Amino acid sequence: MLPASRFALNALLVFACFASSARATDALPYDETANARTDIASALKHAKAQKKQVLLVFGANWCKDCRELARKMGEGTLAQHVTRQYIVTKVNIGNWDRNQDVAADYGNPSKKGIPAVAVLDAKGRLLHATNAGELASARDMGDAELMAVFAQLSK
Repeated sequence: MLPASRFALNALLVFACFASSARATDALPYDETANARTDIASALKHAKAQKKQVLLVFGANWCKDCRELARKMGEGTLAQHVTRQYIVTKVNIGNWDRNQDVAADYGNPSKKGIPAVAVLDAKGRLLHATNAGELASARDMGDAELMAVFAQLSK
């Protein structure tokens, strides 16, 4: 291979790595600029219209377990369950410095770790929450374990 061709190939590989990183950043599950209260109000409106419950997912983009739960909630059996039953709203807690008042409104489910979830009825009343850190190790949990946690939330 000619040196110029090698340089072009290396440049292309570097560009591809940066492009891939940019796409991964775009896929972060928590909108750090979102207004949680506005998002929850919208979710409640949709839940009422669709006769579903609201699933608040408290977490942060820096949290590997939060990112993994978001990924798992988007595929397979868990995704089917979540889509069928809930309107999902993700609440960014940042570095424990954002939306703590929102978490407190719903029993502070994130006090024992994130990700954490709260289930609301269509009127905004808290029905269930993960108050014992049940999802804090989501990246190590299989589909059956996650489904068991969500089944408890449905009772």
